[in-house]
Amino acid sequence: MRIAIIGAGAAGSFCAIELKRRLPDAVVDVYEAGREPLAKVAITGGGRCNLTNSFAAINSLKEAYPRGDKLLRRVFTFFDNKSTWDWFENEGVKLVLQDDECVFPASQDAMQIVNLLLTRMRQLGVNIHTKHKIDSVKTLMDEYDSVVVTTGGCSRQDGFKMFEGLDLELVPPVPSLFTFNLPSSPVRDLMGTVVENAQVSLAGTKFKASGPLLITHWGMSGPAVLKLSSYAARHLAEARYEATLLVNWFGGEDLDTVRSYIQKSAVKNPLKQVVNSHPDHIPSRLWTHLITKSKIREDARWAELGQKGLNRLAETLSNDSYHIKGQSRFKEEFVTCGGVALSNINNKTLECVKHPGLYFAGEVLDIDGITGGFNLQAAWSTGYLAAESIAR
Repeated sequence: MRIAIIGAGAAGSFCAIELKRRLPDAVVDVYEAGREPLAKVAITGGGRCNLTNSFAAINSLKEAYPRGDKLLRRVFTFFDNKSTWDWFENEGVKLVLQDDECVFPASQDAMQIVNLLLTRMRQLGVNIHTKHKIDSVKTLMDEYDSVVVTTGGCSRQDGFKMFEGLDLELVPPVPSLFTFNLPSSPVRDLMGTVVENAQVSLAGTKFKASGPLLITHWGMSGPAVLKLSSYAARHLAEARYEATLLVNWFGGEDLDTVRSYIQKSAVKNPLKQVVNSHPDHIPSRLWTHLITKSKIREDARWAELGQKGLNRLAETLSNDSYHIKGQSRFKEEFVTCGGVALSNINNKTLECVKHPGLYFAGEVLDIDGITGGFNLQAAWSTGYLAAESIAR
């Protein structure tokens, strides 16, 4: 039996290993357009490789996967995050669970994962062909018994050329993990400031997310913003990355709760300057910015604010607004929503409905997750199921 895998990323490499373990006599050829296999895995998680997540903070898969949650619910019955933990530890990689529920190798070195996967592929006899771009999946299907496409996220529509002649439904790709540019906001002067629990949303929509927020020299980043960018990826693309960002600096508390907090501060410290009475979770520089934005003098005392001043401050703290104009790629990460539509595949096997013997795994499918190890988990799981399906 001859099997071709297009793409030597996480899904493709994992699939190749699982295939050779099930079908040791099969010829497995992995074709990679780039110079090195697993190049993206080597830089993920800031070079530490966020392998997966405990999923403990996730109430439903839809929270972690804005697109593809229903398919992954079925895929995870074959291979889930616990399976991933066991697989890598059985291979000799000790893993650690962080407080934020992200899972990393204890070595904090992504190259340990890269080297492990490369070593296992070579030991099992997988043939890895780098600098080898596949132009036509249809042509490759004539040469192999099975073909698995694991090319990852596609940044441009022309990346779909390899699917010509297959009559597949394809979803136009757009970025899904990025930070927000706020070109006209003085908040950028506070670069490096972090609020551990903020809620962000887009005005006029239902998109919202919570978590740590980081102010940068170009705008805003951090897990809260990255999650929001993922949830609203297609909406923001259609809006040409121009929108109004709303920030609740009290983690989503409603206006009345925030107002009550402010009023208690005023009663407790009537003669104290407002600027010197910032909430514990709001850094002093940001507090000064928010006071100024609420049209309160920096030397004003709590007793001087009056009800109108207190209301303005409470409104700013719970519903602060910023104009988004543009987006920036998040470090070396690149995740897209879009790709091969899930309507093309059998959700029990990942085999193409129209073309028996053709399988898809990883981000080439219209599946993507928020930051935190969820995208790699989807890659391991779909790569595993594709291998198991072919072996069956």
